[in-house]
Amino acid sequence: MSVKPEAASDLFAGPFALATLSAPEGPAFPALVTADARVLDLRTAFADGQLTTRTLLESWEAALPRLRELAGDADRARRPLADFRVHAPVEPRQVFQSGANYRQHVIDLHVAHRAPGDDRPEEERRAEAAEIMDRRAAEDLPYVFIGLPSAVTGPYDDVVLPAWAEKPDWELELAAVIGRPAHRVSADQALDHVAGYTIANDLTDRATVFRRDMPQIGTDWMRSKNAPGFTPLGPWIVPAGPVGDPGDLRLTLKLNGETMQDESTEDMIFDVARMVSYASQTARLLPGDLVLTGSPAGNGMHWGRLLRDGDVMDASITGLGAQRTRCVAEAAR
Repeated sequence: MSVKPEAASDLFAGPFALATLSAPEGPAFPALVTADARVLDLRTAFADGQLTTRTLLESWEAALPRLRELAGDADRARRPLADFRVHAPVEPRQVFQSGANYRQHVIDLHVAHRAPGDDRPEEERRAEAAEIMDRRAAEDLPYVFIGLPSAVTGPYDDVVLPAWAEKPDWELELAAVIGRPAHRVSADQALDHVAGYTIANDLTDRATVFRRDMPQIGTDWMRSKNAPGFTPLGPWIVPAGPVGDPGDLRLTLKLNGETMQDESTEDMIFDVARMVSYASQTARLLPGDLVLTGSPAGNGMHWGRLLRDGDVMDASITGLGAQRTRCVAEAAR
């Protein structure tokens, strides 16, 4: 059974957000959620029984003024949010994941993944990593790879830890949601293609990140990051305007009530605009796609405490609300 969200007086920044909800035994539907935790079925409001959050994002420039109007219409009947199940807010066609994008996090990983035979003191290896980060920010490019939409799950759903995952770890991330197709856009143009933001927890099995059988090919992100449910998403898509500066948001993840990650997006090596621009230089980003922007310091490898059956993760980002997920061992289901 999924862990239920705690009541909150401040669900998100601004007057409304987008969600995908369902009533008991009913189909999922796109919803407008207002700041007082009331729900409007957007299929009815837009007179489109086939509407989804993703198709709404496909006409985002036209839809946004209408959504603002609906949010401000006090006479329109709405239902309590508590009556519905909250799903991942969108079904993306593409998920662009990012690694090594928070300075302190990368330094921690550099130290944790010591190469065989590297007996240098930790201070020396940290100094080396810091130098690499400075050089990357000035001269290099973001590190972006592809995730699977099938890994996405809801913000309050259980996270199943596969039996083969020896070192499952958390990675709280700010996710940009694309609202206009983007291909070869500049960093100056990139945020014009972002409809809004949501919360992602990009779980990783550290034991399978690097191929032991073929170390020369490097990382294996397909296996280490893409088990079903390894990307809890949401609860909402909050439009970009009310969120404000995506480079000044606080990310906090608690494990069983204890704070593990607590950092500002200011620690990013490459900001959201550069991440979106970089991904668009190769791929065509489509409405509803996700661009995950990396995770800050404080992962399980840093603490020497990885995920176990029964663990509860509470993740929040300024203005985007909070998600709560419980870990369930595959054999214990």
